[in-house]
Amino acid sequence: MAKEGKRISAAREGIDANKLYPLQDAVKLIKERAKAKFDETIEISMNLGVDPRHADQMVRGVCNLPNGSGRTVRVAVFARGPKADEAKAAGADVVGAEDLFETVNGGTIDFDRCIATPDMMGLVGRLGKVLGPRGLMPNPRVGTVTMDVKGAVEAAKGGAVEFRVEKAGIVHAGIGKASFEEGKLVENIKAFADAVSKAKPTGAKGTYIQRIAVSSTMGPGVKVDPSSVLNG
Repeated sequence: MAKEGKRISAAREGIDANKLYPLQDAVKLIKERAKAKFDETIEISMNLGVDPRHADQMVRGVCNLPNGSGRTVRVAVFARGPKADEAKAAGADVVGAEDLFETVNGGTIDFDRCIATPDMMGLVGRLGKVLGPRGLMPNPRVGTVTMDVKGAVEAAKGGAVEFRVEKAGIVHAGIGKASFEEGKLVENIKAFADAVSKAKPTGAKGTYIQRIAVSSTMGPGVKVDPSSVLNG
């Protein structure tokens, strides 16, 4: 096995891989070790007691981070007429209908979030094979199929984070930047965990939220005591 690099070894110093840290302590450790030349993303991973192969155990939703994500999100909106004007005024990066369909269908996807008005879903639905694998397909469950175009665009720009459980029962997301104050990262993590908790599916049995860990883009992971996140 390849020898661990000096930077990673140094970053792991002072972290007990078997310990569950209180959230505040975990965030402090992660911030102290985010030494990259860029502003690293702080990420959370949650192991859930679900099997997403079963429809009644799928976990999906959206969380509006109270302190934003620190990420510049490019938003595309499928809309016509006044709703298209509303999207542009709200700050959408790309707005269109058939013209946008042709652009996306041709393989040009220059956005991170896709929103559509309900009347556009007949058109957008034909892009399922293009948008679906990238997690960009608009969905009413996460507020991206809506007549409130202004609110959806502002939420996406302001730090709304979508989540969807993976095959192994894991949910993960970026919840801020290393440059954020510790307190703001803690607030964002608690808000995200609360949103995942509220999205508990009817088919979930036993312990729903089993393990939580936080990390930075280039740093080691730190295990977190779930009780300090969900009850603290």
